[in-house]
Amino acid sequence: MRGGNPFGPRLAAFAARLARRRLDLALVLGRADVRSLTGVDCDSACLLVGPGGEAVFHTDFRYLPMVRRVAPWLKAKDIRRLSFRGRRIGYESSIQVSQLMKLRKLSPRSEFVDVAEDISALRAVKTADEIARVRAAAALNDAIWQAASRRFRAGMTELDMARAIRRMMIDRGDGEAFDTIVCVGRNAAECHHVPDGTVWDGREPVLVDMGARLGGYCSDMTRNIVPSRPSRRYAEVYRLVLEANMRAIAAVRPGISSGELDAVARGFLGKNGFRKEFGHSLGHGVGLEIHEAPYAARKRTTVLEPGMILTVEPGVYIPGELGVRVEDLVLVTDSGCEVLTRSGK
Repeated sequence: MRGGNPFGPRLAAFAARLARRRLDLALVLGRADVRSLTGVDCDSACLLVGPGGEAVFHTDFRYLPMVRRVAPWLKAKDIRRLSFRGRRIGYESSIQVSQLMKLRKLSPRSEFVDVAEDISALRAVKTADEIARVRAAAALNDAIWQAASRRFRAGMTELDMARAIRRMMIDRGDGEAFDTIVCVGRNAAECHHVPDGTVWDGREPVLVDMGARLGGYCSDMTRNIVPSRPSRRYAEVYRLVLEANMRAIAAVRPGISSGELDAVARGFLGKNGFRKEFGHSLGHGVGLEIHEAPYAARKRTTVLEPGMILTVEPGVYIPGELGVRVEDLVLVTDSGCEVLTRSGK
């Protein structure tokens, strides 16, 4: 662990990638990317990383004292003094065009090379500290779901239920990792339905997709309130989606590709007549951001490794009729996976 920094090994691994790609240095500006390499959360930063592992954190006067306090191992400089030279310089293609133009002005003869995928691949494998933070966020999400769902009553609107969840996330954590989705009845056929004034009569199914943020890290989960007497159609769809979820979780292990994992759930639902109704990918990584690598989708070739955290969320959506999604957050372990989501399903 470099200088007491838990992100030191990841920074060293990034520097090694720069050296292999024959880059003279890299400039990292994305907030989550900067934090993933330093542990520092700052909305005004440019991290300069050399192929030998040296790192200089550039920020403005508002944040310099904080950076020096929380990351004394870093060299911290005023961003107004940012300067660099190199023949080949790494940058993230995800930054704004205006930011790239400013960088090019500082070194007009340099070739700028995209390293976004390099950082993304490193972020996909979580440190022990990151795993603990995501686990805590998932546990908070579970607790909020249990508390909020007990308060749901007939006559409440989707917005009422979403707001109840949001208030708890603000009171108990760092707020929402994304806008909470609440779907009553046929509204669940809209995969990312925006909660509205639809009133719950206490008998229709309800789909809730929610994620709490805690300590800077996200969680993600989808649960359904299943009626005591569901229609035969809904009960059958729910049973199939739940089994697809459980089959995919059982398949999670080091060595399987993310595309192969997607095929486990997609193939099962397809054989049971719902191939077209499962229109999104099986899952995505979760960490500093709610959507990050690895992505479990068709044609994806990422090989799962211990330390990766991703969602498993098959769904079936029949327009005008119903929608069901069951989503859990899982951690890839040395021999399989650990399900971080504990709420009943």
